[in-house]
Amino acid sequence: MAKEKTSEAMSSTHRLHEKAEASARSAHRLQSKRIPDNEIQDFDLQRMHKFSLYETRNRFYLVGGDIADAHFRMLKIDRTAPPDTLSIVEDHTTYTKSEMDRVLSAIDDGNRSIGGMRLKCNAWGLLGFIRFTEHYYMLIVTKRQQVATLGGHYIYQVDGTELVPICTGSSANSRNNRNAEESRFLAILGVLDLHRSFYFSYSYDVTRSLQHNIIRRRHGLALGLSGNDHRDYNDMFIWNHHLLGPALDNLEHPYDWCLPIIHGFVDQSSVNVFGRNLYITIIARRSRFFAGARFLKRGANDMGYVANDVETEQIVADMLVTSFNMNIAPYLKKPNYTSFVQHRGSIPLYWTQDNSGVSPKPAIDVSLIDPFYGTAARHFDDLFQRYSAPIYVLNLIKARERTPRESKLLVEYQNAIKYLNQSLPEGKKILYRAYDMSRAAKTRGQDVIGTLEDIAGDIIKTTSIFANEGESSESSSVQNGVVRSNCIDCLDRTNAAQFVIGKRALAIQLQALGVTTDPSLNYDSDASNLFAHMFNDHGDTLASQYGGSHLVNTTDSYRKINNWQSHSRDMLESFKRYYHNSFLDNQRQEAYNLFLGNYVYASGQPMLWDLQNDYYLHHTAPQNKLQRRNYINWYTPAFLEPNILPPVPSPGTMASSKLTQDWWYEYYRPNHISSLMRIFAYKMNSTERYLPKALPSNFDMSPFSVRKGSQDSDAIDQTPGSKEAVIADANSREVLNPLSATSPPQHTSKRITSLQKWLNPQPRDGAQSESNNETPASKRQTASHRHQATSSTISLTEFKSPTFAPPSADKSKINQWTLEQHCNNSLNPTVSDSEVTSYEAYLDLPLKIADTTLDEDTGLTETTEYEDFIASGRGEANSASGDETNEFKRWLEPIEDPLTVKGGDLQKKRYHAYEKWLKGKSLFKQGKLDTEFKSAG
Repeated sequence: MAKEKTSEAMSSTHRLHEKAEASARSAHRLQSKRIPDNEIQDFDLQRMHKFSLYETRNRFYLVGGDIADAHFRMLKIDRTAPPDTLSIVEDHTTYTKSEMDRVLSAIDDGNRSIGGMRLKCNAWGLLGFIRFTEHYYMLIVTKRQQVATLGGHYIYQVDGTELVPICTGSSANSRNNRNAEESRFLAILGVLDLHRSFYFSYSYDVTRSLQHNIIRRRHGLALGLSGNDHRDYNDMFIWNHHLLGPALDNLEHPYDWCLPIIHGFVDQSSVNVFGRNLYITIIARRSRFFAGARFLKRGANDMGYVANDVETEQIVADMLVTSFNMNIAPYLKKPNYTSFVQHRGSIPLYWTQDNSGVSPKPAIDVSLIDPFYGTAARHFDDLFQRYSAPIYVLNLIKARERTPRESKLLVEYQNAIKYLNQSLPEGKKILYRAYDMSRAAKTRGQDVIGTLEDIAGDIIKTTSIFANEGESSESSSVQNGVVRSNCIDCLDRTNAAQFVIGKRALAIQLQALGVTTDPSLNYDSDASNLFAHMFNDHGDTLASQYGGSHLVNTTDSYRKINNWQSHSRDMLESFKRYYHNSFLDNQRQEAYNLFLGNYVYASGQPMLWDLQNDYYLHHTAPQNKLQRRNYINWYTPAFLEPNILPPVPSPGTMASSKLTQDWWYEYYRPNHISSLMRIFAYKMNSTERYLPKALPSNFDMSPFSVRKGSQDSDAIDQTPGSKEAVIADANSREVLNPLSATSPPQHTSKRITSLQKWLNPQPRDGAQSESNNETPASKRQTASHRHQATSSTISLTEFKSPTFAPPSADKSKINQWTLEQHCNNSLNPTVSDSEVTSYEAYLDLPLKIADTTLDEDTGLTETTEYEDFIASGRGEANSASGDETNEFKRWLEPIEDPLTVKGGDLQKKRYHAYEKWLKGKSLFKQGKLDTEFKSAG
């Protein structure tokens, strides 16, 4: 009988629900007559921006709304379906807000007998569905954060997620009823931190470069396709591709509901050029193929995918107009956007490293020799498909070693490129450049950054940059080819080289925008420092994802301007990297394999944690061998064709609607009230943070001027300096005296570094500036003899004066001079007359110890210090009572055997803790310590 009542209630609930939906659809049809059919059709394909997840006993209802909160759609998920089945129904009806409220009220009323409907959570996106051994789970985004904007399209970082089980009953019951394998799979998935370095966008394709998006959009508009119709995501960078599989199989418009996310790094900063804002954006996309931890994923697999494959794009935009369009120019013809793309990845050969030992640098094993280099051929053919030709290979591994390690790969890599170039046509061959960056950095007289600058200039001339078309097609340019940088780990040396290449490309991008006329950008300028900070964060993030720690050697290490604190930092990061590689990488690798779908549970197959290694999870199974390519014609000729920027279609052929331009609502948010401090553009990092708080009258506001003293990493307030950077000759051994009168006068910073404060402590108020017994004449003579100055010099006393401003701005020479004087004073100490007098007075002072025993005849009179103190506190003289005086007198009396605690002392508060300790308790009441003592008592 109970089952029959339950079934009747469920059937009545379904009838009420269908009736409510039918009435809502009829109401919508009546109201939709006011809206043109083409606009409704466009809006049916609109992506959802906000979500609300409702649940009943038998279903989940995911309600999605657009950015304007004007139109809504519904997704129905059956909770009673079999565990291996995902039952999703997509409601194609577009509701208004009032209609959606009526539908939800009808669903609530229809399920009132079985508990009704309640709001489970609000979300910002759906990442997909995943299943392990039992039912499916739904992964939703609960928190987000704005990190960048491109053409008015926001890019968000995932800050919070929730895994919702699709099964009957509450989440608590689901946790209690899980089997051991299901719980372990969930624990493995929890190792992957989805709250960091995962990014998405509602209306901009973050899986593609800016050049590809604009070219694809122009082609789509020429064919009459709307923006949302022509979606072409690069699944190589979609990290939730495995989770999107069930949605692609069950939904007609899966990307209206689900968000593709990328893994890597996104950062954006602003350069203020006399009120003209330029946005610099860095987007790093990590490939999901052959992804993993450092020593567990090396080289390439048989499909040509390499480890630590990252595409880095830098976009420079002039923000005079927000969107990609402008009123005075046709659609997508705004010349205010430029971009440049680089690539990093492991050496595309079969090689491994065994980290089972204790060595931080295991030996490199070239595990398989392929005479036809099939893996490298597939890899470079994929690069041709993504970036066209030519490919510029910058190999930064070591060339000379006592024990051959990295150098073994150098020879094999050279042979592979030499073999592959035999078949490529002229002008499309792979360009190869090897540079032992590590050895050059340790060799005296080698300019690592200067050599990389020369290489960067050659690279930019080869590949060019992307600059959108302006008033004439001659002002536009398209990037053809890419620079592929690598070292052994593709972390430290690679990031420094990519920074130098990116800085040269940044100068060309600024020149293309008409901001500067110089094709190079000076170091130590505000713009260069801002770009360096962004690239250091970029390198730290990628190094943490692959190696487990931040960069060990930054760009400052190769510029040799890092301070002494960086050495301890490098040692700490090296230890962190060694610890992660030895103990935590296996757990991270299991999480990668599970989330990316490299391992999928199947009945009768071994569990993920039972596998000896994951070789067959990342390589082709023996029964599914790849088709062997032609050994000579290993490339695809169509991939070698250059990229061409298509013409802008005429306005009559463009299929666009005001309702589809949701970026306008997302960027300007006309339906929300917000303050300026909460707007992303005001919170963005900018070159203005490098300006001093008090600007001098002659300060150069240009962000491209070199700032003197900018090598000091602690100094944020900069001082004015000349535009031209002065580079010292490395072969010159002459050391100038910074305090010499012959030094050229320059502006100096009033900010004193921590080293200068230690060497030259400032005197306190009222203290004497002289610290020794020498006369000013003898000091000047000593200083003149030490530095061999031909003219008058400044005494040490005058130099230590707080009002003294040295004429030279070279901090390193000032520190060198003061350190020499400090060492001389330490080796030849002197004592002044004032110090001798103070020491003698100190010896003559009586020792006033607190527990000194007083004589028996010592008495207390009305003029004692104690009574004067009480009188001053109460405002009247001789007001101490007799009890207070007697108490103070008893306190002054000596105690026999003062170290023994007597019974009367236990009444005092200071003996309470000691009493508890005697009874067997600790000071923090952590429990009894001595049970025998308590039993004896």
